[in-house]
Formats: sequence, structure tokens, C-alpha cells
Amino acid sequence: MKLETLLIHAGAEVDSATGAVAPPIHLSTTFEHAPDNREPLHDHIYIRESNPTQTRLEAALAASEGGETALFFASGLGASAAVLQSLPAGSHVLLPNDVYHGVREIGRDFVPRWGGSVATVEMGDLAAVRAALTPETRLIWAETPSNPLLEVLDLTALAEIAHGHGAMLVVDNTFATPILQRPLELGADIVLHSATKYMGGHSDVLGGALVLKERGSTYDALLHIRSVLGAAGSPFNAWLVLRGLRSMACRVERHAANALAVAEALTGHPKLETVHYPGLPEHPGHTIARRQMRAFGGMLSLSVRGGREQAVAVASRVRIFTNATSLGGVESLIEHRASSEGPTSTTPQNLLRVSVGLEHVDDLIADLEQALAG
Repeated sequence: MKLETLLIHAGAEVDSATGAVAPPIHLSTTFEHAPDNREPLHDHIYIRESNPTQTRLEAALAASEGGETALFFASGLGASAAVLQSLPAGSHVLLPNDVYHGVREIGRDFVPRWGGSVATVEMGDLAAVRAALTPETRLIWAETPSNPLLEVLDLTALAEIAHGHGAMLVVDNTFATPILQRPLELGADIVLHSATKYMGGHSDVLGGALVLKERGSTYDALLHIRSVLGAAGSPFNAWLVLRGLRSMACRVERHAANALAVAEALTGHPKLETVHYPGLPEHPGHTIARRQMRAFGGMLSLSVRGGREQAVAVASRVRIFTNATSLGGVESLIEHRASSEGPTSTTPQNLLRVSVGLEHVDDLIADLEQALAG
């Protein structure tokens, strides 16, 4: 079955009780169980452990990435933290230099408290990755295309390095989505998504997802962490993400087509130093992206000439784009990323991150051109 068909039908079986075609929402926090409380009577006991709507979504999430199982979390950062918390004490983790700032903050502020250590490395340099490994390295964390510089990493090569060292490879596939990139097929062990973004698709839901290649001890550890530490997502959010998955293929194709057109139109603009988009032939990761992606995604970033002041000025002049955090919704957003990330940001001060939406691409190009013109 093709992915586009699978996403519409996975987790969307006709409701056996009512015949409803649209998946129902089950909002109950608790479920009837046996008097001795040892066994559920209806597959569920308490919402923090499982609920029917979440179970439907997790089946669809696993199918979307071709994994054996999946877990839904309250947020992408909740899912990220659970992965890092699941590692044995003393574990060493490799993060890429360009990584979502929330993950960087977990690595800096929390992993040492949990008895682990983190190093960052230029992950496009495979020799540097090998050199950064230690006997305690248990996890290589990859994000491709990266947030916010749109760097591209060779997932097959990273998987070989990780597995040769007895470590796992976790891939944040939020920007690419399962429509455009298939990390498990390229050797990853776990795929992470901020379901808030393209999976939800309408800027109205918070959620995170982990899809595992195999159901084993790592799954058990993650499930235990989610249940005990309370990072479970709500049934309503699970329902919204499940609904979003059904239209994701069509939306992502349009996002990617629009972003490529915008990137091509702005390439060489005199007010820009660089257009960061892996679909451009001059992008350093273009060859790898062509090999491991179906298309190049709906995200790009712009390095504006003149530094922070000029970048913020450009963002202040847009009319269709909205200055807002997040990405992957139907509307186009722009953000001075360093300001959003705060004083610990490593993002260049002249960079604007752009989430290209589903508006007519001519209008989007015209809006950015007039904003750049000043």
C-alpha cells in the first residue's frame, strides 16, 4: 500500500460501536477494571498509561514511518527528553552542532544531572563523528534538515557509525516528515517528530512522537518514563494529530513545491548573503538530500546582509508572512530565530527562519521581495 493511502486509513477504522467513519475521541481519564485491579477489562486502565484515541494514533504513527511501534507524547521536547532519560547512567551522547535549541538545552542543563554527558560535533564530517565517540557513547542524535540552518546529514553513514560502536541512531524527522524522508529505512533506530508541526498541520495542537524500528527494551523504558513522569499527550491532541496525518501527504507536497519556488526566486538577491535550502544545487548537502529525500521540504532560512538590525527590519515589513514561532502550518511564518531562542542561542544574528505555507507562491515571493526591498 502506498504511503498516501496508508495515512488516510491507518488508525481510522470504522468505529465498531456506531459505524462512524471519522475516528471518535475518547476523553475519559479512567476505565473500568477488575475488582482486584490486576487486569483491565477493556484494554485501558488510566489515561496516563493509555487511551483508545492515543492507541489509534500510535498505530498510524508507526505505519507512517514503517516502524514496529510508536509512542505519543505531550510535546516534541517531552519525547526528546524521554529518549535521553532512557539511557543508562554514564551514557555519552553526540549532538550535531546545528540542532533544535530545546534539545541543546536538555543536553546542557539536564543530561549531566541524570548522570550523562553530551558533546556536539560537526556531524556532516564523518571523521569528526568517529573521533568524537567514546567508550560510553550510547546515542548519536541526528537532525536533517536541521533547525534552523537546513544542514543535511548522511543518515546511512551515521547509522553505520552508530551501530558499529554499539550505539543507537535517533533522527529528528520533523522538517522532512515521513512523506519526504524515511530514516528507519536508512538505518535509524528511533524517529522523533514534533507532531505540533506538519503532522498536526494547522498550528492548533501540541504533541510529540517517537517511532521505533523494533519493540523491545527501549520501548519498555520509554513507555515507563512517559507513564511515571507524566509526559502523556491528551486524547484531544491525539485526535487532532490523527486527523492531520490524513491530509499530510497533500499538504507536504505543496509546502515543498512552494518552498523550492521561493528559494529559487530569492537566490542571488542583493540583500541576502545566502538562501539555506537543500533543494538548491549550491547547497552543501544537496547531493545527499537528493539521495535520501523525496523532495526538500517546506522550510528555508535567509541570511540577510547587514546583520541583526537588517534581518529584523525585513521581518517587520512582511504582510502575508506572520512573525511567529513554530512551523508546518498552512499559513506562512517568519522568525528572527536568534531572538526567539534567547541569550544562549547559537543561531547567526542575521538569520530569518521561514516556514513556507500553502498560500499562492506568487504572493509569498512578492511579499518577501517587497520586505527585502525596504
